[in-house]
Amino acid sequence: MYPLLRPLLFRLDPEQAHALTLQLLRITGNAAFLRWIFLWQYASPPKPVDAFGLRFKNPVGLAAGYDKDGIALNGLAALGFGHIEVGTVTPLPQDGNPKPRVFRLIEDEAVINRMGFPGRGAAYVRRQLTPKISPFDYVFRRRVPKRGFVLGINLGKNKDTPNEEAVLDYLALVQDFARQADYLTINVSSPNTVGLRQLQGRDALEGLLTQVHKQRQFEEKRQEKRLPILVKLAPDLAQSELDESLDAILRAGMDGVIVTNTTVARDGVRSSLGVESGGLSGKPLRVKSEAVLRQAVDHVKGKIPIVSAGGIMDPDDAKRRLDMGAALVQVYTGLVYRGPSLVKEIVKSLR
Repeated sequence: MYPLLRPLLFRLDPEQAHALTLQLLRITGNAAFLRWIFLWQYASPPKPVDAFGLRFKNPVGLAAGYDKDGIALNGLAALGFGHIEVGTVTPLPQDGNPKPRVFRLIEDEAVINRMGFPGRGAAYVRRQLTPKISPFDYVFRRRVPKRGFVLGINLGKNKDTPNEEAVLDYLALVQDFARQADYLTINVSSPNTVGLRQLQGRDALEGLLTQVHKQRQFEEKRQEKRLPILVKLAPDLAQSELDESLDAILRAGMDGVIVTNTTVARDGVRSSLGVESGGLSGKPLRVKSEAVLRQAVDHVKGKIPIVSAGGIMDPDDAKRRLDMGAALVQVYTGLVYRGPSLVKEIVKSLR
């Protein structure tokens, strides 16, 4: 049905269309019959993957940014994702950047966003992720059903937090979500929070991650569970800068890396909306994201798994990233242009 619905959605403002689809997924996830229909419609064969000490039912995940506050996880899970990354979550609620801040570049199959981490904050997201237990569950001692997917939470600093104090935001967030997350992602690569990408520099990144690693070790003992931590990098780093960032990630004992976030470059963009500031995602990001993946695979030499994101628009894109050495892939803008069947199509295409 998506080819029929897409023209209607594309008549809406991009941010309004996104909010509408997210609310529909929330409703679907909370209604057993509708959720069953989605599970049947988007069912795909199991293609299990082991990474970061976790078992993923398939290698296809939802990138951070789609469900910033964790309000539609049940509906999104019904689309067949092996993992879903919530966020970016900040310690305190914030509005993000002024609107308009999302733009569709239809002829390029791309999106530009300059959202700036809008969200309701860590306390709200924690409530959304807390299992709802009724009195009957207590009386009959029913177990809370397992999620059926791996849950990642993407963490970012508040806009008003200076870089010198950013570590405090990240440490607080690790503490907040250590219990609920299967893994955490440290986001230092969004182009839409002023100064954030400066934290990707070797010294700044290693200093931040060293403190995050110590907090993680404390939380692992307290929660009696392993807590993998990944780092998400930008596609706009020079080759030497990327190598330095990867070295910092390895030295700090992180468990993986996600490449890449959105780009500030406009290579290959034809749309007149390409002049808008913000991060570009979608088809034009494909070449740059693959180049960064290739370099990251060569540099880490299998020491940590790599997740590939950015410019994955169809099953061939996903298969190519996995063949290049990615352990997992993440999609977002591909869903906008291809529709929710993209997950099933990718998984069924894998050997």
